[in-house]
Amino acid sequence: MRIMVFFDLPTVSSEDLREYRIFRKELIKLGFMMLQESVYVRLALNATVEKAMIDKLRKIKPEKGLVQVLSITEKQYNNMETLVGEVKSETLDTDDRMVIL
Repeated sequence: MRIMVFFDLPTVSSEDLREYRIFRKELIKLGFMMLQESVYVRLALNATVEKAMIDKLRKIKPEKGLVQVLSITEKQYNNMETLVGEVKSETLDTDDRMVIL
């Protein structure tokens, strides 16, 4: 199962920016990875882990702004398609510059 966090936080004042940075850093500490700019995702092994993670998110959410959480199955997550833009991957899938020692 995957936990997706969507957030829209204000960034007008320096205090808003500070809260934004703190929230983002806490998401990363909890094991979330950025899917898009304001969309983070994390793997949850079962419903107990999911519930515990959502409770932690409630504790770290900023006072201002909107934070939404969506839990989906691994099958649903794997059916996601990228419709616009190109997919960038850090995985090398060619041996064009492979050096054999």
